[in-house]
Amino acid sequence: MSEKRKLRRSRWWLVSFAALALTSCEGETKPPETAKVAVRTQSAEFVDHRQTVTLTGEVVAHVQTNLSFRVSGQITEWLADVGSHVKAGEVLARIDPSEQKADVEAAEAAVRAAEAQVRQASSAFERQKSLLAKNSTTQEAFDQAQTALQTAQGSLDSSKALLGTSRDALSYTELKADADGIVTVRNAETGQVVQAAQTMFSVARDGPRDAIFDVYESLLFEKPAEPKIQLALVSDPSVKTEGAISEVSPTIDTTTGTVRVKIAMDTTPDRMTLGAPVTGFASSTPAKLIILPWTSLSSLDGQPAVWVVDGKDSTVSRKPVKVASYETGRVLISEGIAKGETVVVEGAKMLRPGQSVDVIKEQAQ
Repeated sequence: MSEKRKLRRSRWWLVSFAALALTSCEGETKPPETAKVAVRTQSAEFVDHRQTVTLTGEVVAHVQTNLSFRVSGQITEWLADVGSHVKAGEVLARIDPSEQKADVEAAEAAVRAAEAQVRQASSAFERQKSLLAKNSTTQEAFDQAQTALQTAQGSLDSSKALLGTSRDALSYTELKADADGIVTVRNAETGQVVQAAQTMFSVARDGPRDAIFDVYESLLFEKPAEPKIQLALVSDPSVKTEGAISEVSPTIDTTTGTVRVKIAMDTTPDRMTLGAPVTGFASSTPAKLIILPWTSLSSLDGQPAVWVVDGKDSTVSRKPVKVASYETGRVLISEGIAKGETVVVEGAKMLRPGQSVDVIKEQAQ
């Protein structure tokens, strides 16, 4: 290639590059300002709010007794099953009384022997007493006869006490209901060898009924507005009654994290039978709270916060708040926001402090 052609090509490249550079410079524009973010907002308004709690529990007896034999032995028969209504004194089960009967017979024989000794000692004492009055015996002989009589009388008393204990043990071979009620548990089986104090039956006594609920610990810090708890039958909510808290368990169930609470019913409708599921209703004392959608909640230094809009320049800032309660689809704010402040309820994910926003207002819930 000749030198002239090389020179011409070099000039062409220089002209092209200069034209491109000029075109680029002419096309430059200033970077656009940051676009505003459209957000939905809500005016903060305090309202009287009652927290309502609804829990499901079951009807139980106010008093439930665990019954057991007082002596050991082998069960020969049981006479009541779960669900049976029993009367006070009714026999529920029996154990083999052979051993206890033998003890009674031995005690009766001991009493008869002791009575014979008393009669003999009494006769000897009366004889010595008569002889002493005639100065026909010594004081020592009289004292010995008196001591023998007292000893025989003591042996008789001991034998009678042993006989009473043996008869009681024989009566304990029959397990009887201590009050009218319904059998809720039966552990007795024919042929079973049981130990004394081993629970055989549980009987729910007739009379007042309670409702048992498993309550989350946090709810115990909320004082009900009314002392009475409203109760309704799950299968038929028209069957209602009310009651007061009578017992709160001092321990927490480690499996469920709940505390057992017992409600003593004022009256018990006939259909609220043992084991029937019931619903309990309670509401807290009214409190001034701001109710916001859950989408309004943000975080600041690991604490709950919300974005608020400055009415002067439409910029946003983040404010820490205190959440009184979390509910489905909304949060209840007790502190951190002033009445009338504009709170961002939708679009907060794209915000940063000091950013300008386009406000779309919503009505407070």
